[in-house]
Amino acid sequence: MTFALDIPGGDVLFRNATVPACAIDGLPETTSVDADGLVRLDIALRKGQIEALGTPGSLETTGLASVDLDGSMVLPCFADVHTHLDKGHIWPRTPNPDGTRDSAISAVAADRSENWGADDVRARMDFSLRCAFAHGTAAIRTHLDSTPPQDAISWPVFEEMRADWAGRIRLQASALDILPAYADDGFAISLADRVKESGGILGAVLNIQKNTDALLDKVIRLAMDRDLELDFHVDEMTDPKARSFDAIAEALIRNKYGQPVNVGHCCALALRSYDEIDRALDLAAEAQMRVAALPMCNMYLQDRSRMSAEANASRRTPRWRGITILHEMKARGIPVAVSSDNTRDPFYAWGDLDMTEVFTQAVRIAQLDHPVGDWPAAVARTPADTMGANEVGRLAAGGPADMILFRARDWSEFLARPQRDRTVIRSGTAINAVVPDYRELDWAIRR
Repeated sequence: MTFALDIPGGDVLFRNATVPACAIDGLPETTSVDADGLVRLDIALRKGQIEALGTPGSLETTGLASVDLDGSMVLPCFADVHTHLDKGHIWPRTPNPDGTRDSAISAVAADRSENWGADDVRARMDFSLRCAFAHGTAAIRTHLDSTPPQDAISWPVFEEMRADWAGRIRLQASALDILPAYADDGFAISLADRVKESGGILGAVLNIQKNTDALLDKVIRLAMDRDLELDFHVDEMTDPKARSFDAIAEALIRNKYGQPVNVGHCCALALRSYDEIDRALDLAAEAQMRVAALPMCNMYLQDRSRMSAEANASRRTPRWRGITILHEMKARGIPVAVSSDNTRDPFYAWGDLDMTEVFTQAVRIAQLDHPVGDWPAAVARTPADTMGANEVGRLAAGGPADMILFRARDWSEFLARPQRDRTVIRSGTAINAVVPDYRELDWAIRR
């Protein structure tokens, strides 16, 4: 990816940058914020860090190469708090026959059983991480399918990836299996211990299941006993009777759980009555839950009619977008992130772990606009905070010089085009990374 300006390496002063105010720690008091939440700043980089941020013309330039950005936008590097690196890029060998969630679950289970050896998982993870890095992501949390015997394969591979990518992408992993699996004491204890040993996060998929409260209490106690954080997949369906979102909040309050808790999807919440939504959000706020919305994947899967390819002509158009209630959650003070979720697998046929695309599509799908305001934090500061990666997703004097330069000068220009002409800067230097060629994976997925 290239930028039209000549960007020198090392110490530099970027003049006349356009930056979202929500991305800045220590915004100068005299800065004028426009109606869309953008400010014009100079940014001084020295020795791989941000030395200072100031209003145009206010910073000392001694020893710094000067580059006039002419209003080009500068964003902090992204944080992606909900991905599935272990599933990525299996679509060519195991597509989803009808695009539904049920078919996705079956297809992935079959592919996992047949193909997910260490070499296969490692190659696809590394490919995905190179995509994310080239696009400007600095922190990722991936969910790992942990049904035995896959847990013994994927967790060690993840630990290798985390070590290999240290200093480029901060990686976290969360265990993934259905909540009813925790009814088996042997499985539950073994998985919780593996997560603890791997420095991971405990998690589960909740939809509509029996004994929800008892199973949640069990998972929470496993986490509390091991000082683990929690991350759940919740109510990813079109059934307004789903109540796992509420059940999680009540269980966290009941057990006095004190660690960060992230919940993803929460699709069915959008189909409930306003009174029920108010009660659910009251509980979530009290439980200090954080939410990751996955608009691209959810719009792909939700409300899709299950038909064969031969019946394609008689398909009906989906009646809703499948996303959760982002605006209402944010207004209630619940931290909301927007994330990529799946990439080229049966749950989502598309995607490239490009958070610029994720943000652009989220704005369009969920109307995060007029003004855009502080919504850029949903792909940067907010998910980084959920991950405890407090150096990611913000621009601050004394912080790392990790940022992305775009030719676009405002949100109208930014959201209208794919923004391929960007430059990713890490530790003050423009990286030369490019997205890898899909042909690299032919040995694994072109079966």
